[in-house]
Amino acid sequence: MIKKTISLTAEGKKELEAELDELIKSRPAIAERIATARSFGDLSENEEYSSARNEQKIAESRILEIQEILKNAKLIRGGKRSKVDLGALVSLDMGGKKVEYTVVGATEANPLEGKISNESPIGKALLGRKAGEAFEFNGKKVKIISIN
Repeated sequence: MIKKTISLTAEGKKELEAELDELIKSRPAIAERIATARSFGDLSENEEYSSARNEQKIAESRILEIQEILKNAKLIRGGKRSKVDLGALVSLDMGGKKVEYTVVGATEANPLEGKISNESPIGKALLGRKAGEAFEFNGKKVKIISIN
């Protein structure tokens, strides 16, 4: 099996480590819910038991996923850049509207927080471009104001 390197910012890595810590800390509480639910009788019709077991499966699955991500993570360097690359904070003029995006790996992308994936259409369009450069994207004129 080929392991895929996953690009993460230092902030993204810290967030994943915090989530992993919380999930691991939740294990005893979930186990207690399962034990309590078992005492309610027939497990085949026990909604509390089913719910707790489902919560346990989700938590354990996410723990494994985060551990795998962290094991294969490559940290994105910070600092001033001359071109748009992973980790860059890019200020854009998109059709007269100023927006800011941080270009991150797909794992930590969250457009609502202004974090766009390098694999997304706009992320791909930005990679390698320089401040002051203008281009067309989805019928809009886009100009890169600054790159940090």
